[in-house]
Amino acid sequence: MIYYFTGTGNTRWVARQISEALGEELLYIPQLIKEGHYQFELQENERIGFCFPTHGWQPPKIVREFIRQLALKGNSHHYCWALTTCGDNIGETMSIFNKDLAQNKALHTKDGSPLQAESVFSVIMPETYICLPFMKTDPIDKERQKIANAKEQLHHIVSIIKECKHGIEELEKGATPRLYSYVIGAYFNQKMITDKKFTVDEDVCIHCGKCSKVCPVDNIEGATPIWLHNGKCTCCLACYHYCPVHAINYGNITRKRDQYYFNRRGDQK
Repeated sequence: MIYYFTGTGNTRWVARQISEALGEELLYIPQLIKEGHYQFELQENERIGFCFPTHGWQPPKIVREFIRQLALKGNSHHYCWALTTCGDNIGETMSIFNKDLAQNKALHTKDGSPLQAESVFSVIMPETYICLPFMKTDPIDKERQKIANAKEQLHHIVSIIKECKHGIEELEKGATPRLYSYVIGAYFNQKMITDKKFTVDEDVCIHCGKCSKVCPVDNIEGATPIWLHNGKCTCCLACYHYCPVHAINYGNITRKRDQYYFNRRGDQK
């Protein structure tokens, strides 16, 4: 089985490519959380996979919260792998993820060994986080090249997972991964993951309700969006990117930014 989280569709596409190639069940983490579904029975020789985007050089908080409550029955050294998508690099995201797995006693094997992602991967996809001065969506040619490269990489990744290879680490960590994840990323995820800066231009909004439909954590109410400020927001920016008239912004900086979600133009498969 493959557990995944996505905001603007990059990770959904990656997870589906792997799911279809391996014949694995695909489970959407926000839906599991809504259902209170955290316990799963593993079949003999079943593989365990996790796919999620990198948020501020760390796993998204919704993924970390899910991992803390996940319980796997019949876990006896089942093969486990993890993949994260990113616009550039991931820092120590996978180290943090494996620490979260290890801390959950309900994921330990029968002999007490912690569950660990034995092979880990990062896949570079088009940029989606655009709320800082130096961060923008990719030009179309770069966007297309990233997806073409990802398709080639996924063939390779699928072959590794299919053969249950151990100890594979194919990660774009960046130049100073610990600084990225444990200093900058720690501040980012503690202080900058908030819905308080989202606004809607009511004279532009067409009241379609798209933003509330695409929010993975049900943090938006109404056809004219109202953010609930309930602490669930992941800053995935789905509401911003999917808005058909660019009526939603995060502060003032996104007014000068473009929008992106996977297959927005219908030319990505």
